[in-house]
Amino acid sequence: MNFPTEHPQFITITVFEWKHLLKPDKYKELILDSLEFLVKEKRVEVYGFVIMSNHFHLIWQIQEPHRREAVQRDFLKYVAQQIKFDLIDNHPEVLKHFQVNKQDRKCQFWKRNALSTDLYSSDVLTQKLDYIHDNPVKAGLCQLPEDYYFSSARFYLQNKNEFGFLYHYDGGE
Repeated sequence: MNFPTEHPQFITITVFEWKHLLKPDKYKELILDSLEFLVKEKRVEVYGFVIMSNHFHLIWQIQEPHRREAVQRDFLKYVAQQIKFDLIDNHPEVLKHFQVNKQDRKCQFWKRNALSTDLYSSDVLTQKLDYIHDNPVKAGLCQLPEDYYFSSARFYLQNKNEFGFLYHYDGGE
């Protein structure tokens, strides 16, 4: 497998102070919708993901001429704003747990400096896919990786592309 100049990245986004912000499925769905938008706009290709209650992992590849920093910033900002709007309307007491006294913001949903690692080979990419797909099993949320809905495991293990935006890392959709 030959990767283009820009390699896929394994990225971990952690909720501020590991709080369980993403426990409601509607916030997981928001992340999925945002990823679908980025794929349709040809900003990224998504090879794998898992969304847990307090963090999520992605394996994605930024598409030229876009830059990882800009795509990641815009993606996280949009998701945070949509969650904030929902919390204001429906769960104002929860929003208080994310208030901060910072110069540039009043709320913080994501831990700063998300972990992002370039994946230079298909072996490393496969290892990261296995790792993220095992997250829900290790957390006791399911018996098998493919049983957890908010994951790309079924795409790889059962050939089901329920989300419509996943690309197989070796070239197939």
